[in-house]
Amino acid sequence: MISFSKQNGKLSVFYNQLKILEHSEICPLVTLKEGKESVDMYRGNYFIEDETLSTLSLGSYLLSESYSEGRGVSTLTFSAQGLAFSIELSEREGRLHLCFSSLPKPYNRLVLRLFATEDEYVWGCGEQFSHFNLRGKNFPLWTQEQGVGRNKQTEITQIADRLDRAGGDYHTTFYPQPTFVSSRRYFVHADTYGYANFDFSLPTCHQLEFWDVPATLTLSVKPSLLEVVQDISLLLGRQQILPPWVYDGIILGMQGGTSTCLKKLEVMQSSCVKVAGLWIQDWEGERYTSFGKRLRWNWQWDDELYPGLDTEIVRLKQQGVRVLGYINPYVLADHPLYEEALRLDLLGKRCDGSVYLVDFGEFDAAIVDFTKAEAVAWYKRVITDELIGFGLCGWMADFGEYLPTDVVLANQRPAMLEHNAWPGYWAKVNKDAIQESGKSDEILFFMRAGSQQSLASCQMMWAGDQNVDWSEDDGLPSVITSALSLAMSGMGLHHSDIGGYTTLYGMKRSKELLIRWAEQAAFTALMRTHEGNRPKDNWQFDSDQETIAAIKRMTDIHVYLKPYLMHLVAQNAQQGRPVIRPLFLHYEQERFFGVKDSYLLGRDLLVAPVLEEGSNSVVVTLPDDVWVHLFTKVEYQGGTHCIDAPLLCPAVFYRKESDFASLFASLQ
Repeated sequence: MISFSKQNGKLSVFYNQLKILEHSEICPLVTLKEGKESVDMYRGNYFIEDETLSTLSLGSYLLSESYSEGRGVSTLTFSAQGLAFSIELSEREGRLHLCFSSLPKPYNRLVLRLFATEDEYVWGCGEQFSHFNLRGKNFPLWTQEQGVGRNKQTEITQIADRLDRAGGDYHTTFYPQPTFVSSRRYFVHADTYGYANFDFSLPTCHQLEFWDVPATLTLSVKPSLLEVVQDISLLLGRQQILPPWVYDGIILGMQGGTSTCLKKLEVMQSSCVKVAGLWIQDWEGERYTSFGKRLRWNWQWDDELYPGLDTEIVRLKQQGVRVLGYINPYVLADHPLYEEALRLDLLGKRCDGSVYLVDFGEFDAAIVDFTKAEAVAWYKRVITDELIGFGLCGWMADFGEYLPTDVVLANQRPAMLEHNAWPGYWAKVNKDAIQESGKSDEILFFMRAGSQQSLASCQMMWAGDQNVDWSEDDGLPSVITSALSLAMSGMGLHHSDIGGYTTLYGMKRSKELLIRWAEQAAFTALMRTHEGNRPKDNWQFDSDQETIAAIKRMTDIHVYLKPYLMHLVAQNAQQGRPVIRPLFLHYEQERFFGVKDSYLLGRDLLVAPVLEEGSNSVVVTLPDDVWVHLFTKVEYQGGTHCIDAPLLCPAVFYRKESDFASLFASLQ
């Protein structure tokens, strides 16, 4: 129910008795801006500035109400200097919807202020790596490279900025989403793909700036935070269940040719490691740049690097080992798929009509124009023929965040409005190609870039290109923060590269880091390794027998939990309950609102990974319940405890009253 209150010169708007908007002449609800942006993109890193040319605060207001076809609509009209802007408020399907009029010229920026309290917590905005609680900072929402280091105070970030403009910041992300959840038990979602900036730093309001007026701003109030999160995915979409084989072992990332991969598999299988799949990212060929090993972006089997792979795929599948590959939404210039797309006129263009070639770091590639139906159909055929037809049971659907803002697209919409939408288009291309092949229950794809469309279209997210280190903003700890923030945005399936990826500026993956990362990954929906961009610099899953044994132990645990994991993934698909959950979704207490170093795996497992180099213990606050250590079987009551966590014995607890208690208790 929508209600209004006028008191002390302020207009307050309530929905289901919760105050959501407040307007006064001193602090108006609506401000209009005229802005002129400048956008500079360098290899997926965006540098965006906005010059404010004029500002107009709309201090006066008029409230009117009308009813038609049984539906009540309240209209707030704000005005100043002869210009007006209107907001229509209505209730549909148990949610409040705000619809906006067009911006009066010359204004092209809309600033809305939602009511806030000083003690409020905020989560979401897609995938955030540095901060889980977003209160106190502003978050530009723009898909791009996450950046190296992602903290301007760290040496790694400063080096990356100085040498390659690639350092990133606390807010840079592959997966922005204009959705946030408040500890006051509501969510807000803005139906827009334009650039936006959500500022949660002000004490009495959340200031949302849009460069494209949202089609709708949706707000939902629920009795609990868990129900709020469930309602996000009910609105935007839910991920499907995963193919059953993904729980049967680890997916090993490897490359270098048929013989090399088969030898690595033999080494792991001889040590009884359960292997569900081989993720061979260079199945289409390789190329080398100063960054390290890169891939040949022509999505066809390289039979010189991988002779006989077509028959090996069949043989391995009979053994229960699937082969996965790699693809992204671009085609390498002067290669067969590029030439075919060029001939069929399926590529993004420059203003002069020439093909738009994007610099991806010492090589160029073209954009398949997903706003053109013929291009979508063609790329789905590429996936169907070259990947599925070849026998791959899955792939990394990489990139999606590089769309230049000056590319000319077939639908004639400005690329500034298509940029954030692009990862969702790319996800849908993959999903539809798999569905149309009739193999939705067999094939897995995973992505790093995302948008709100990803909830309905992307099967599985992965955290992207973490540093091979322990840093809070870009190392092992950041994958937990990212999983939790996505969970609060409605995306319930997430995993990461075991051991991280980015190996630059002296960073090298250590044995300890790889094993600790594997410990955490065992308690997610999917275990998958990555060699990193410079494999020879990194400790690998087969670097010594002790590491192989560690991988085996954590994989065995992951496989043992298959019934529980399948239950959680089904819950996510059917009810919108994320697999990895913040503690407060089941224990709604303020002491857990900022926790980002531990999480619930479903309702019944609490995971507190070791996130510091050299540490053999963790301090964890357990909610009020009886918890049993998964490995030592020692019982703990709620409260703060220092838990021993030597290698291969992570601090994981199960709820004694769990329906799965017998499964957990029998783990040896």
